[in-house]
Order: sequence, then structure tokens, then C-alpha cells
Amino acid sequence: MRLAEFAVMALSMAAVQAPAELAHAQQEPVKVSVGVVSAERKPVSSALDFVGRVDAINRVEVRARITGYLEAVLFKEGDMVDVGAPLYRIESGLFKAAVDESEGALERGKAAKVLSEVQLKRASELLEKNAGTAVARDQAFAADEQAKGTILVNQAALDTAKINLGYTEITAPIAGKIGRTNVTKGNVVSPDTGPLTVIVSQDPMYVTFPVSQREFLRVQESGRDLDVTQLKATLRFADLRTYDQVGVINFVDVTVNRSTDTVLVRATFPNPKGALIDGQLVRVAIQSGKPEEKIVVPQAALIADQQGVYVFVVDDGKASVRRIKTGGESGNDVIVDEGLSGGEQVIAEGLQSVRPGSPVIATPLPGNANRS
Repeated sequence: MRLAEFAVMALSMAAVQAPAELAHAQQEPVKVSVGVVSAERKPVSSALDFVGRVDAINRVEVRARITGYLEAVLFKEGDMVDVGAPLYRIESGLFKAAVDESEGALERGKAAKVLSEVQLKRASELLEKNAGTAVARDQAFAADEQAKGTILVNQAALDTAKINLGYTEITAPIAGKIGRTNVTKGNVVSPDTGPLTVIVSQDPMYVTFPVSQREFLRVQESGRDLDVTQLKATLRFADLRTYDQVGVINFVDVTVNRSTDTVLVRATFPNPKGALIDGQLVRVAIQSGKPEEKIVVPQAALIADQQGVYVFVVDDGKASVRRIKTGGESGNDVIVDEGLSGGEQVIAEGLQSVRPGSPVIATPLPGNANRS
């Protein structure tokens, strides 16, 4: 009897203990694996960001300078071409015939000149012997001068015919990358046809961008002389990649755009790999002043809400919110002016599963020391 009571009591205690242990297990929070980077201090140059446009230094629209039948297109679209490379060939038969005709006319003019010289000499000799008249000598002189003028006209016609014959071979006026052809073999082209194709130079390239008067006044108020030759420029593409070449400011426009109150500024960038394309839109960062030590964090760590910008940091194994104030960009990083003191472990990977106060397992991300 006592054994049965003991069994019942044991079963009752087990039934009560099992739900308690299950509830405790359900309340145990799940730790989230995240990737962290250190909020590091590093020298950062003050920079101003602008939106710029890539412009080729040389851009040429290739056009026909004579009217004729297009015999051949001699280039591959999109290729690099050198100065003087053949691009188009126009039928040359009529222009060769014009050269031959002009050469014949020139020879006739030269023959007429020889005759006029003989007649002028004879008329002058007869006048000296009182066997001729002054009128005859003057007529011979006029005929000789007319023959001289005819030679000049014929020579000019021959030169023009040769120039037109040369225009039947259309060559590249500059070195660069050639675009698509707008006219194909078999069409008649003329100066009114419009551009046959376009050639743009590749290396180096210009990047032009407008700078507001506010920025110029800010520099003047700082007491620093604005020496554009000392300013360095960097670029970022639409996918946020940083261009691996540094540019130099080489021109500031002499007038202010009345509609936008901006001044056009131009920088020159090397383009050895052809990464910059004419007409491309880029972000321009102008580095000025001496580098100052700033706290930087990756852009991927930033989160924005209605209250502003914040990041998650790992504090005692838990995710903690830190409200920050940013001060611009530095490559792929963001400068933090307020909210971090340096050395914090900032969560940059796995943010979608992180909540304030949730326990996390922090793993340092590779390449943290080489961020740029």
C-alpha cells in the first residue's frame, strides 16, 4: 500500500517538474552569430562630395566631306583606333577623273602661256624696230598676263580635285575608341548626312562637377588659400566601388552659373584600363587639408530610422544600440563624429537577426584592418 502511494507521488512530482523545465527552456534566448569590426581611429582627410560626369578630353564626330557612294566600312565597332587609321572608303572614280581633267586643263594653260610669251616678245621687238605698233605690243602683254592667270586658276582646280580625291579615304583624326557606324556600305553619304561615327579619347579622362558658392565661401572663411593644383580627387562608381586612380584639379571656370549658383570644376584622371567611360556619372570626393584622426565604421553597419542613424555594438555579449552622428564618407567607410569613442565591436554582418539586448556570438570579420 505504501509502495503504491510512493509511485503516485513520484509521478505527480514528475508531471509538475516537466512543464517547469520546458518553460525554462523556452525562455532561454537564442544567441545570434554576427560579424563584427572594430570602430577604429585612423587619419582621414577632410573631403567634399560632388556628383560629376566623365568627359573625354578629345571627342570627334567623323563626317563625310564629299558626296559619294560608300564602298566600305573599314573598322570594327568598339575597337581602339590610331591616328590615321582607315575608317571608310568612298567610291573614287569620279574624283580621279576630276583630277585628270584638271591636270589636262593646267597643261593647256601652260602651253597657252608659252605662246603668249613668244607673241609678247615678237611684238616688243617689232615695236623697237618701228615695224609694229604699241597697240599690238599691249595686246600681246595682256594676253600673256591672262595666260598667267589661267595657269593659277587651273592649278587651284587641280589642288581642289586632289583634295576631294583624298576625302574618299576617311581616316581617324585622333586616337581613341570608336563607336558604332551610323551608315553602312552601299549608302550615298555627303556633308549633310551627319556623323558617320564617333571617336573618343581614353587616357586620360576629364571629370567635371559643379561646386556651389557655399563651398567656396566655406573655404574662404577657413582662412586657407584655395590652390586647386594641391587638391586631390577620388571617384566612386554607382555600385560604391572606389576608382583606383587619383585625379588632380586642373580647371575652375571663370563664371558662375546664374541658374544654379555653381562653378564648374574639372579634374583629370588617368584611365589606363578604360574603366572610365565618356558620359558616365560618378561621385567625386575632393581631399583637402591635413589628415585628422577620426573614428570610422563600415557603411554596411549603419541603420536608419525615424530618430536618425544608429549601429549595433556588442556589449557584454549582447547587442546594444548606439546612436551616432556621421561626418561624411571615407572610401567604403563612414566617419563617426559622435556616438562612438573607438574600439567598440560594431556589428556589420547578420544585422537582420539582431534585436536590442539580444545575446550574440561575435566573430571578427576578415580584412578589418585593411578597410579603405
